[in-house]
Amino acid sequence: MRAIVTVIGKDKVGIIASVCNLLAHYGVNVLDISQTVLQEYFTMIMLVDASACSVPFAELSRALDADGQKQGLQIRAQREEVFNAMHRI
Repeated sequence: MRAIVTVIGKDKVGIIASVCNLLAHYGVNVLDISQTVLQEYFTMIMLVDASACSVPFAELSRALDADGQKQGLQIRAQREEVFNAMHRI
């Protein structure tokens, strides 16, 4: 199952490493990543493969959200089909 992970917040050192380490901890593979810094704001979108995830997707989503709160970031995960349905015209 593929999913979209988005990260938004004030830029600081280690954001990509932190998110990727957490995903790796749960067995989630990063397929594609795009990130940029807009003035002092960091934005990132990742396409991930969560088919080998060691926990249910809802638990992964909660872990990402909790980690984001600790870092002052907004980290969200959505199943790819939900993300696509929400952005279809």
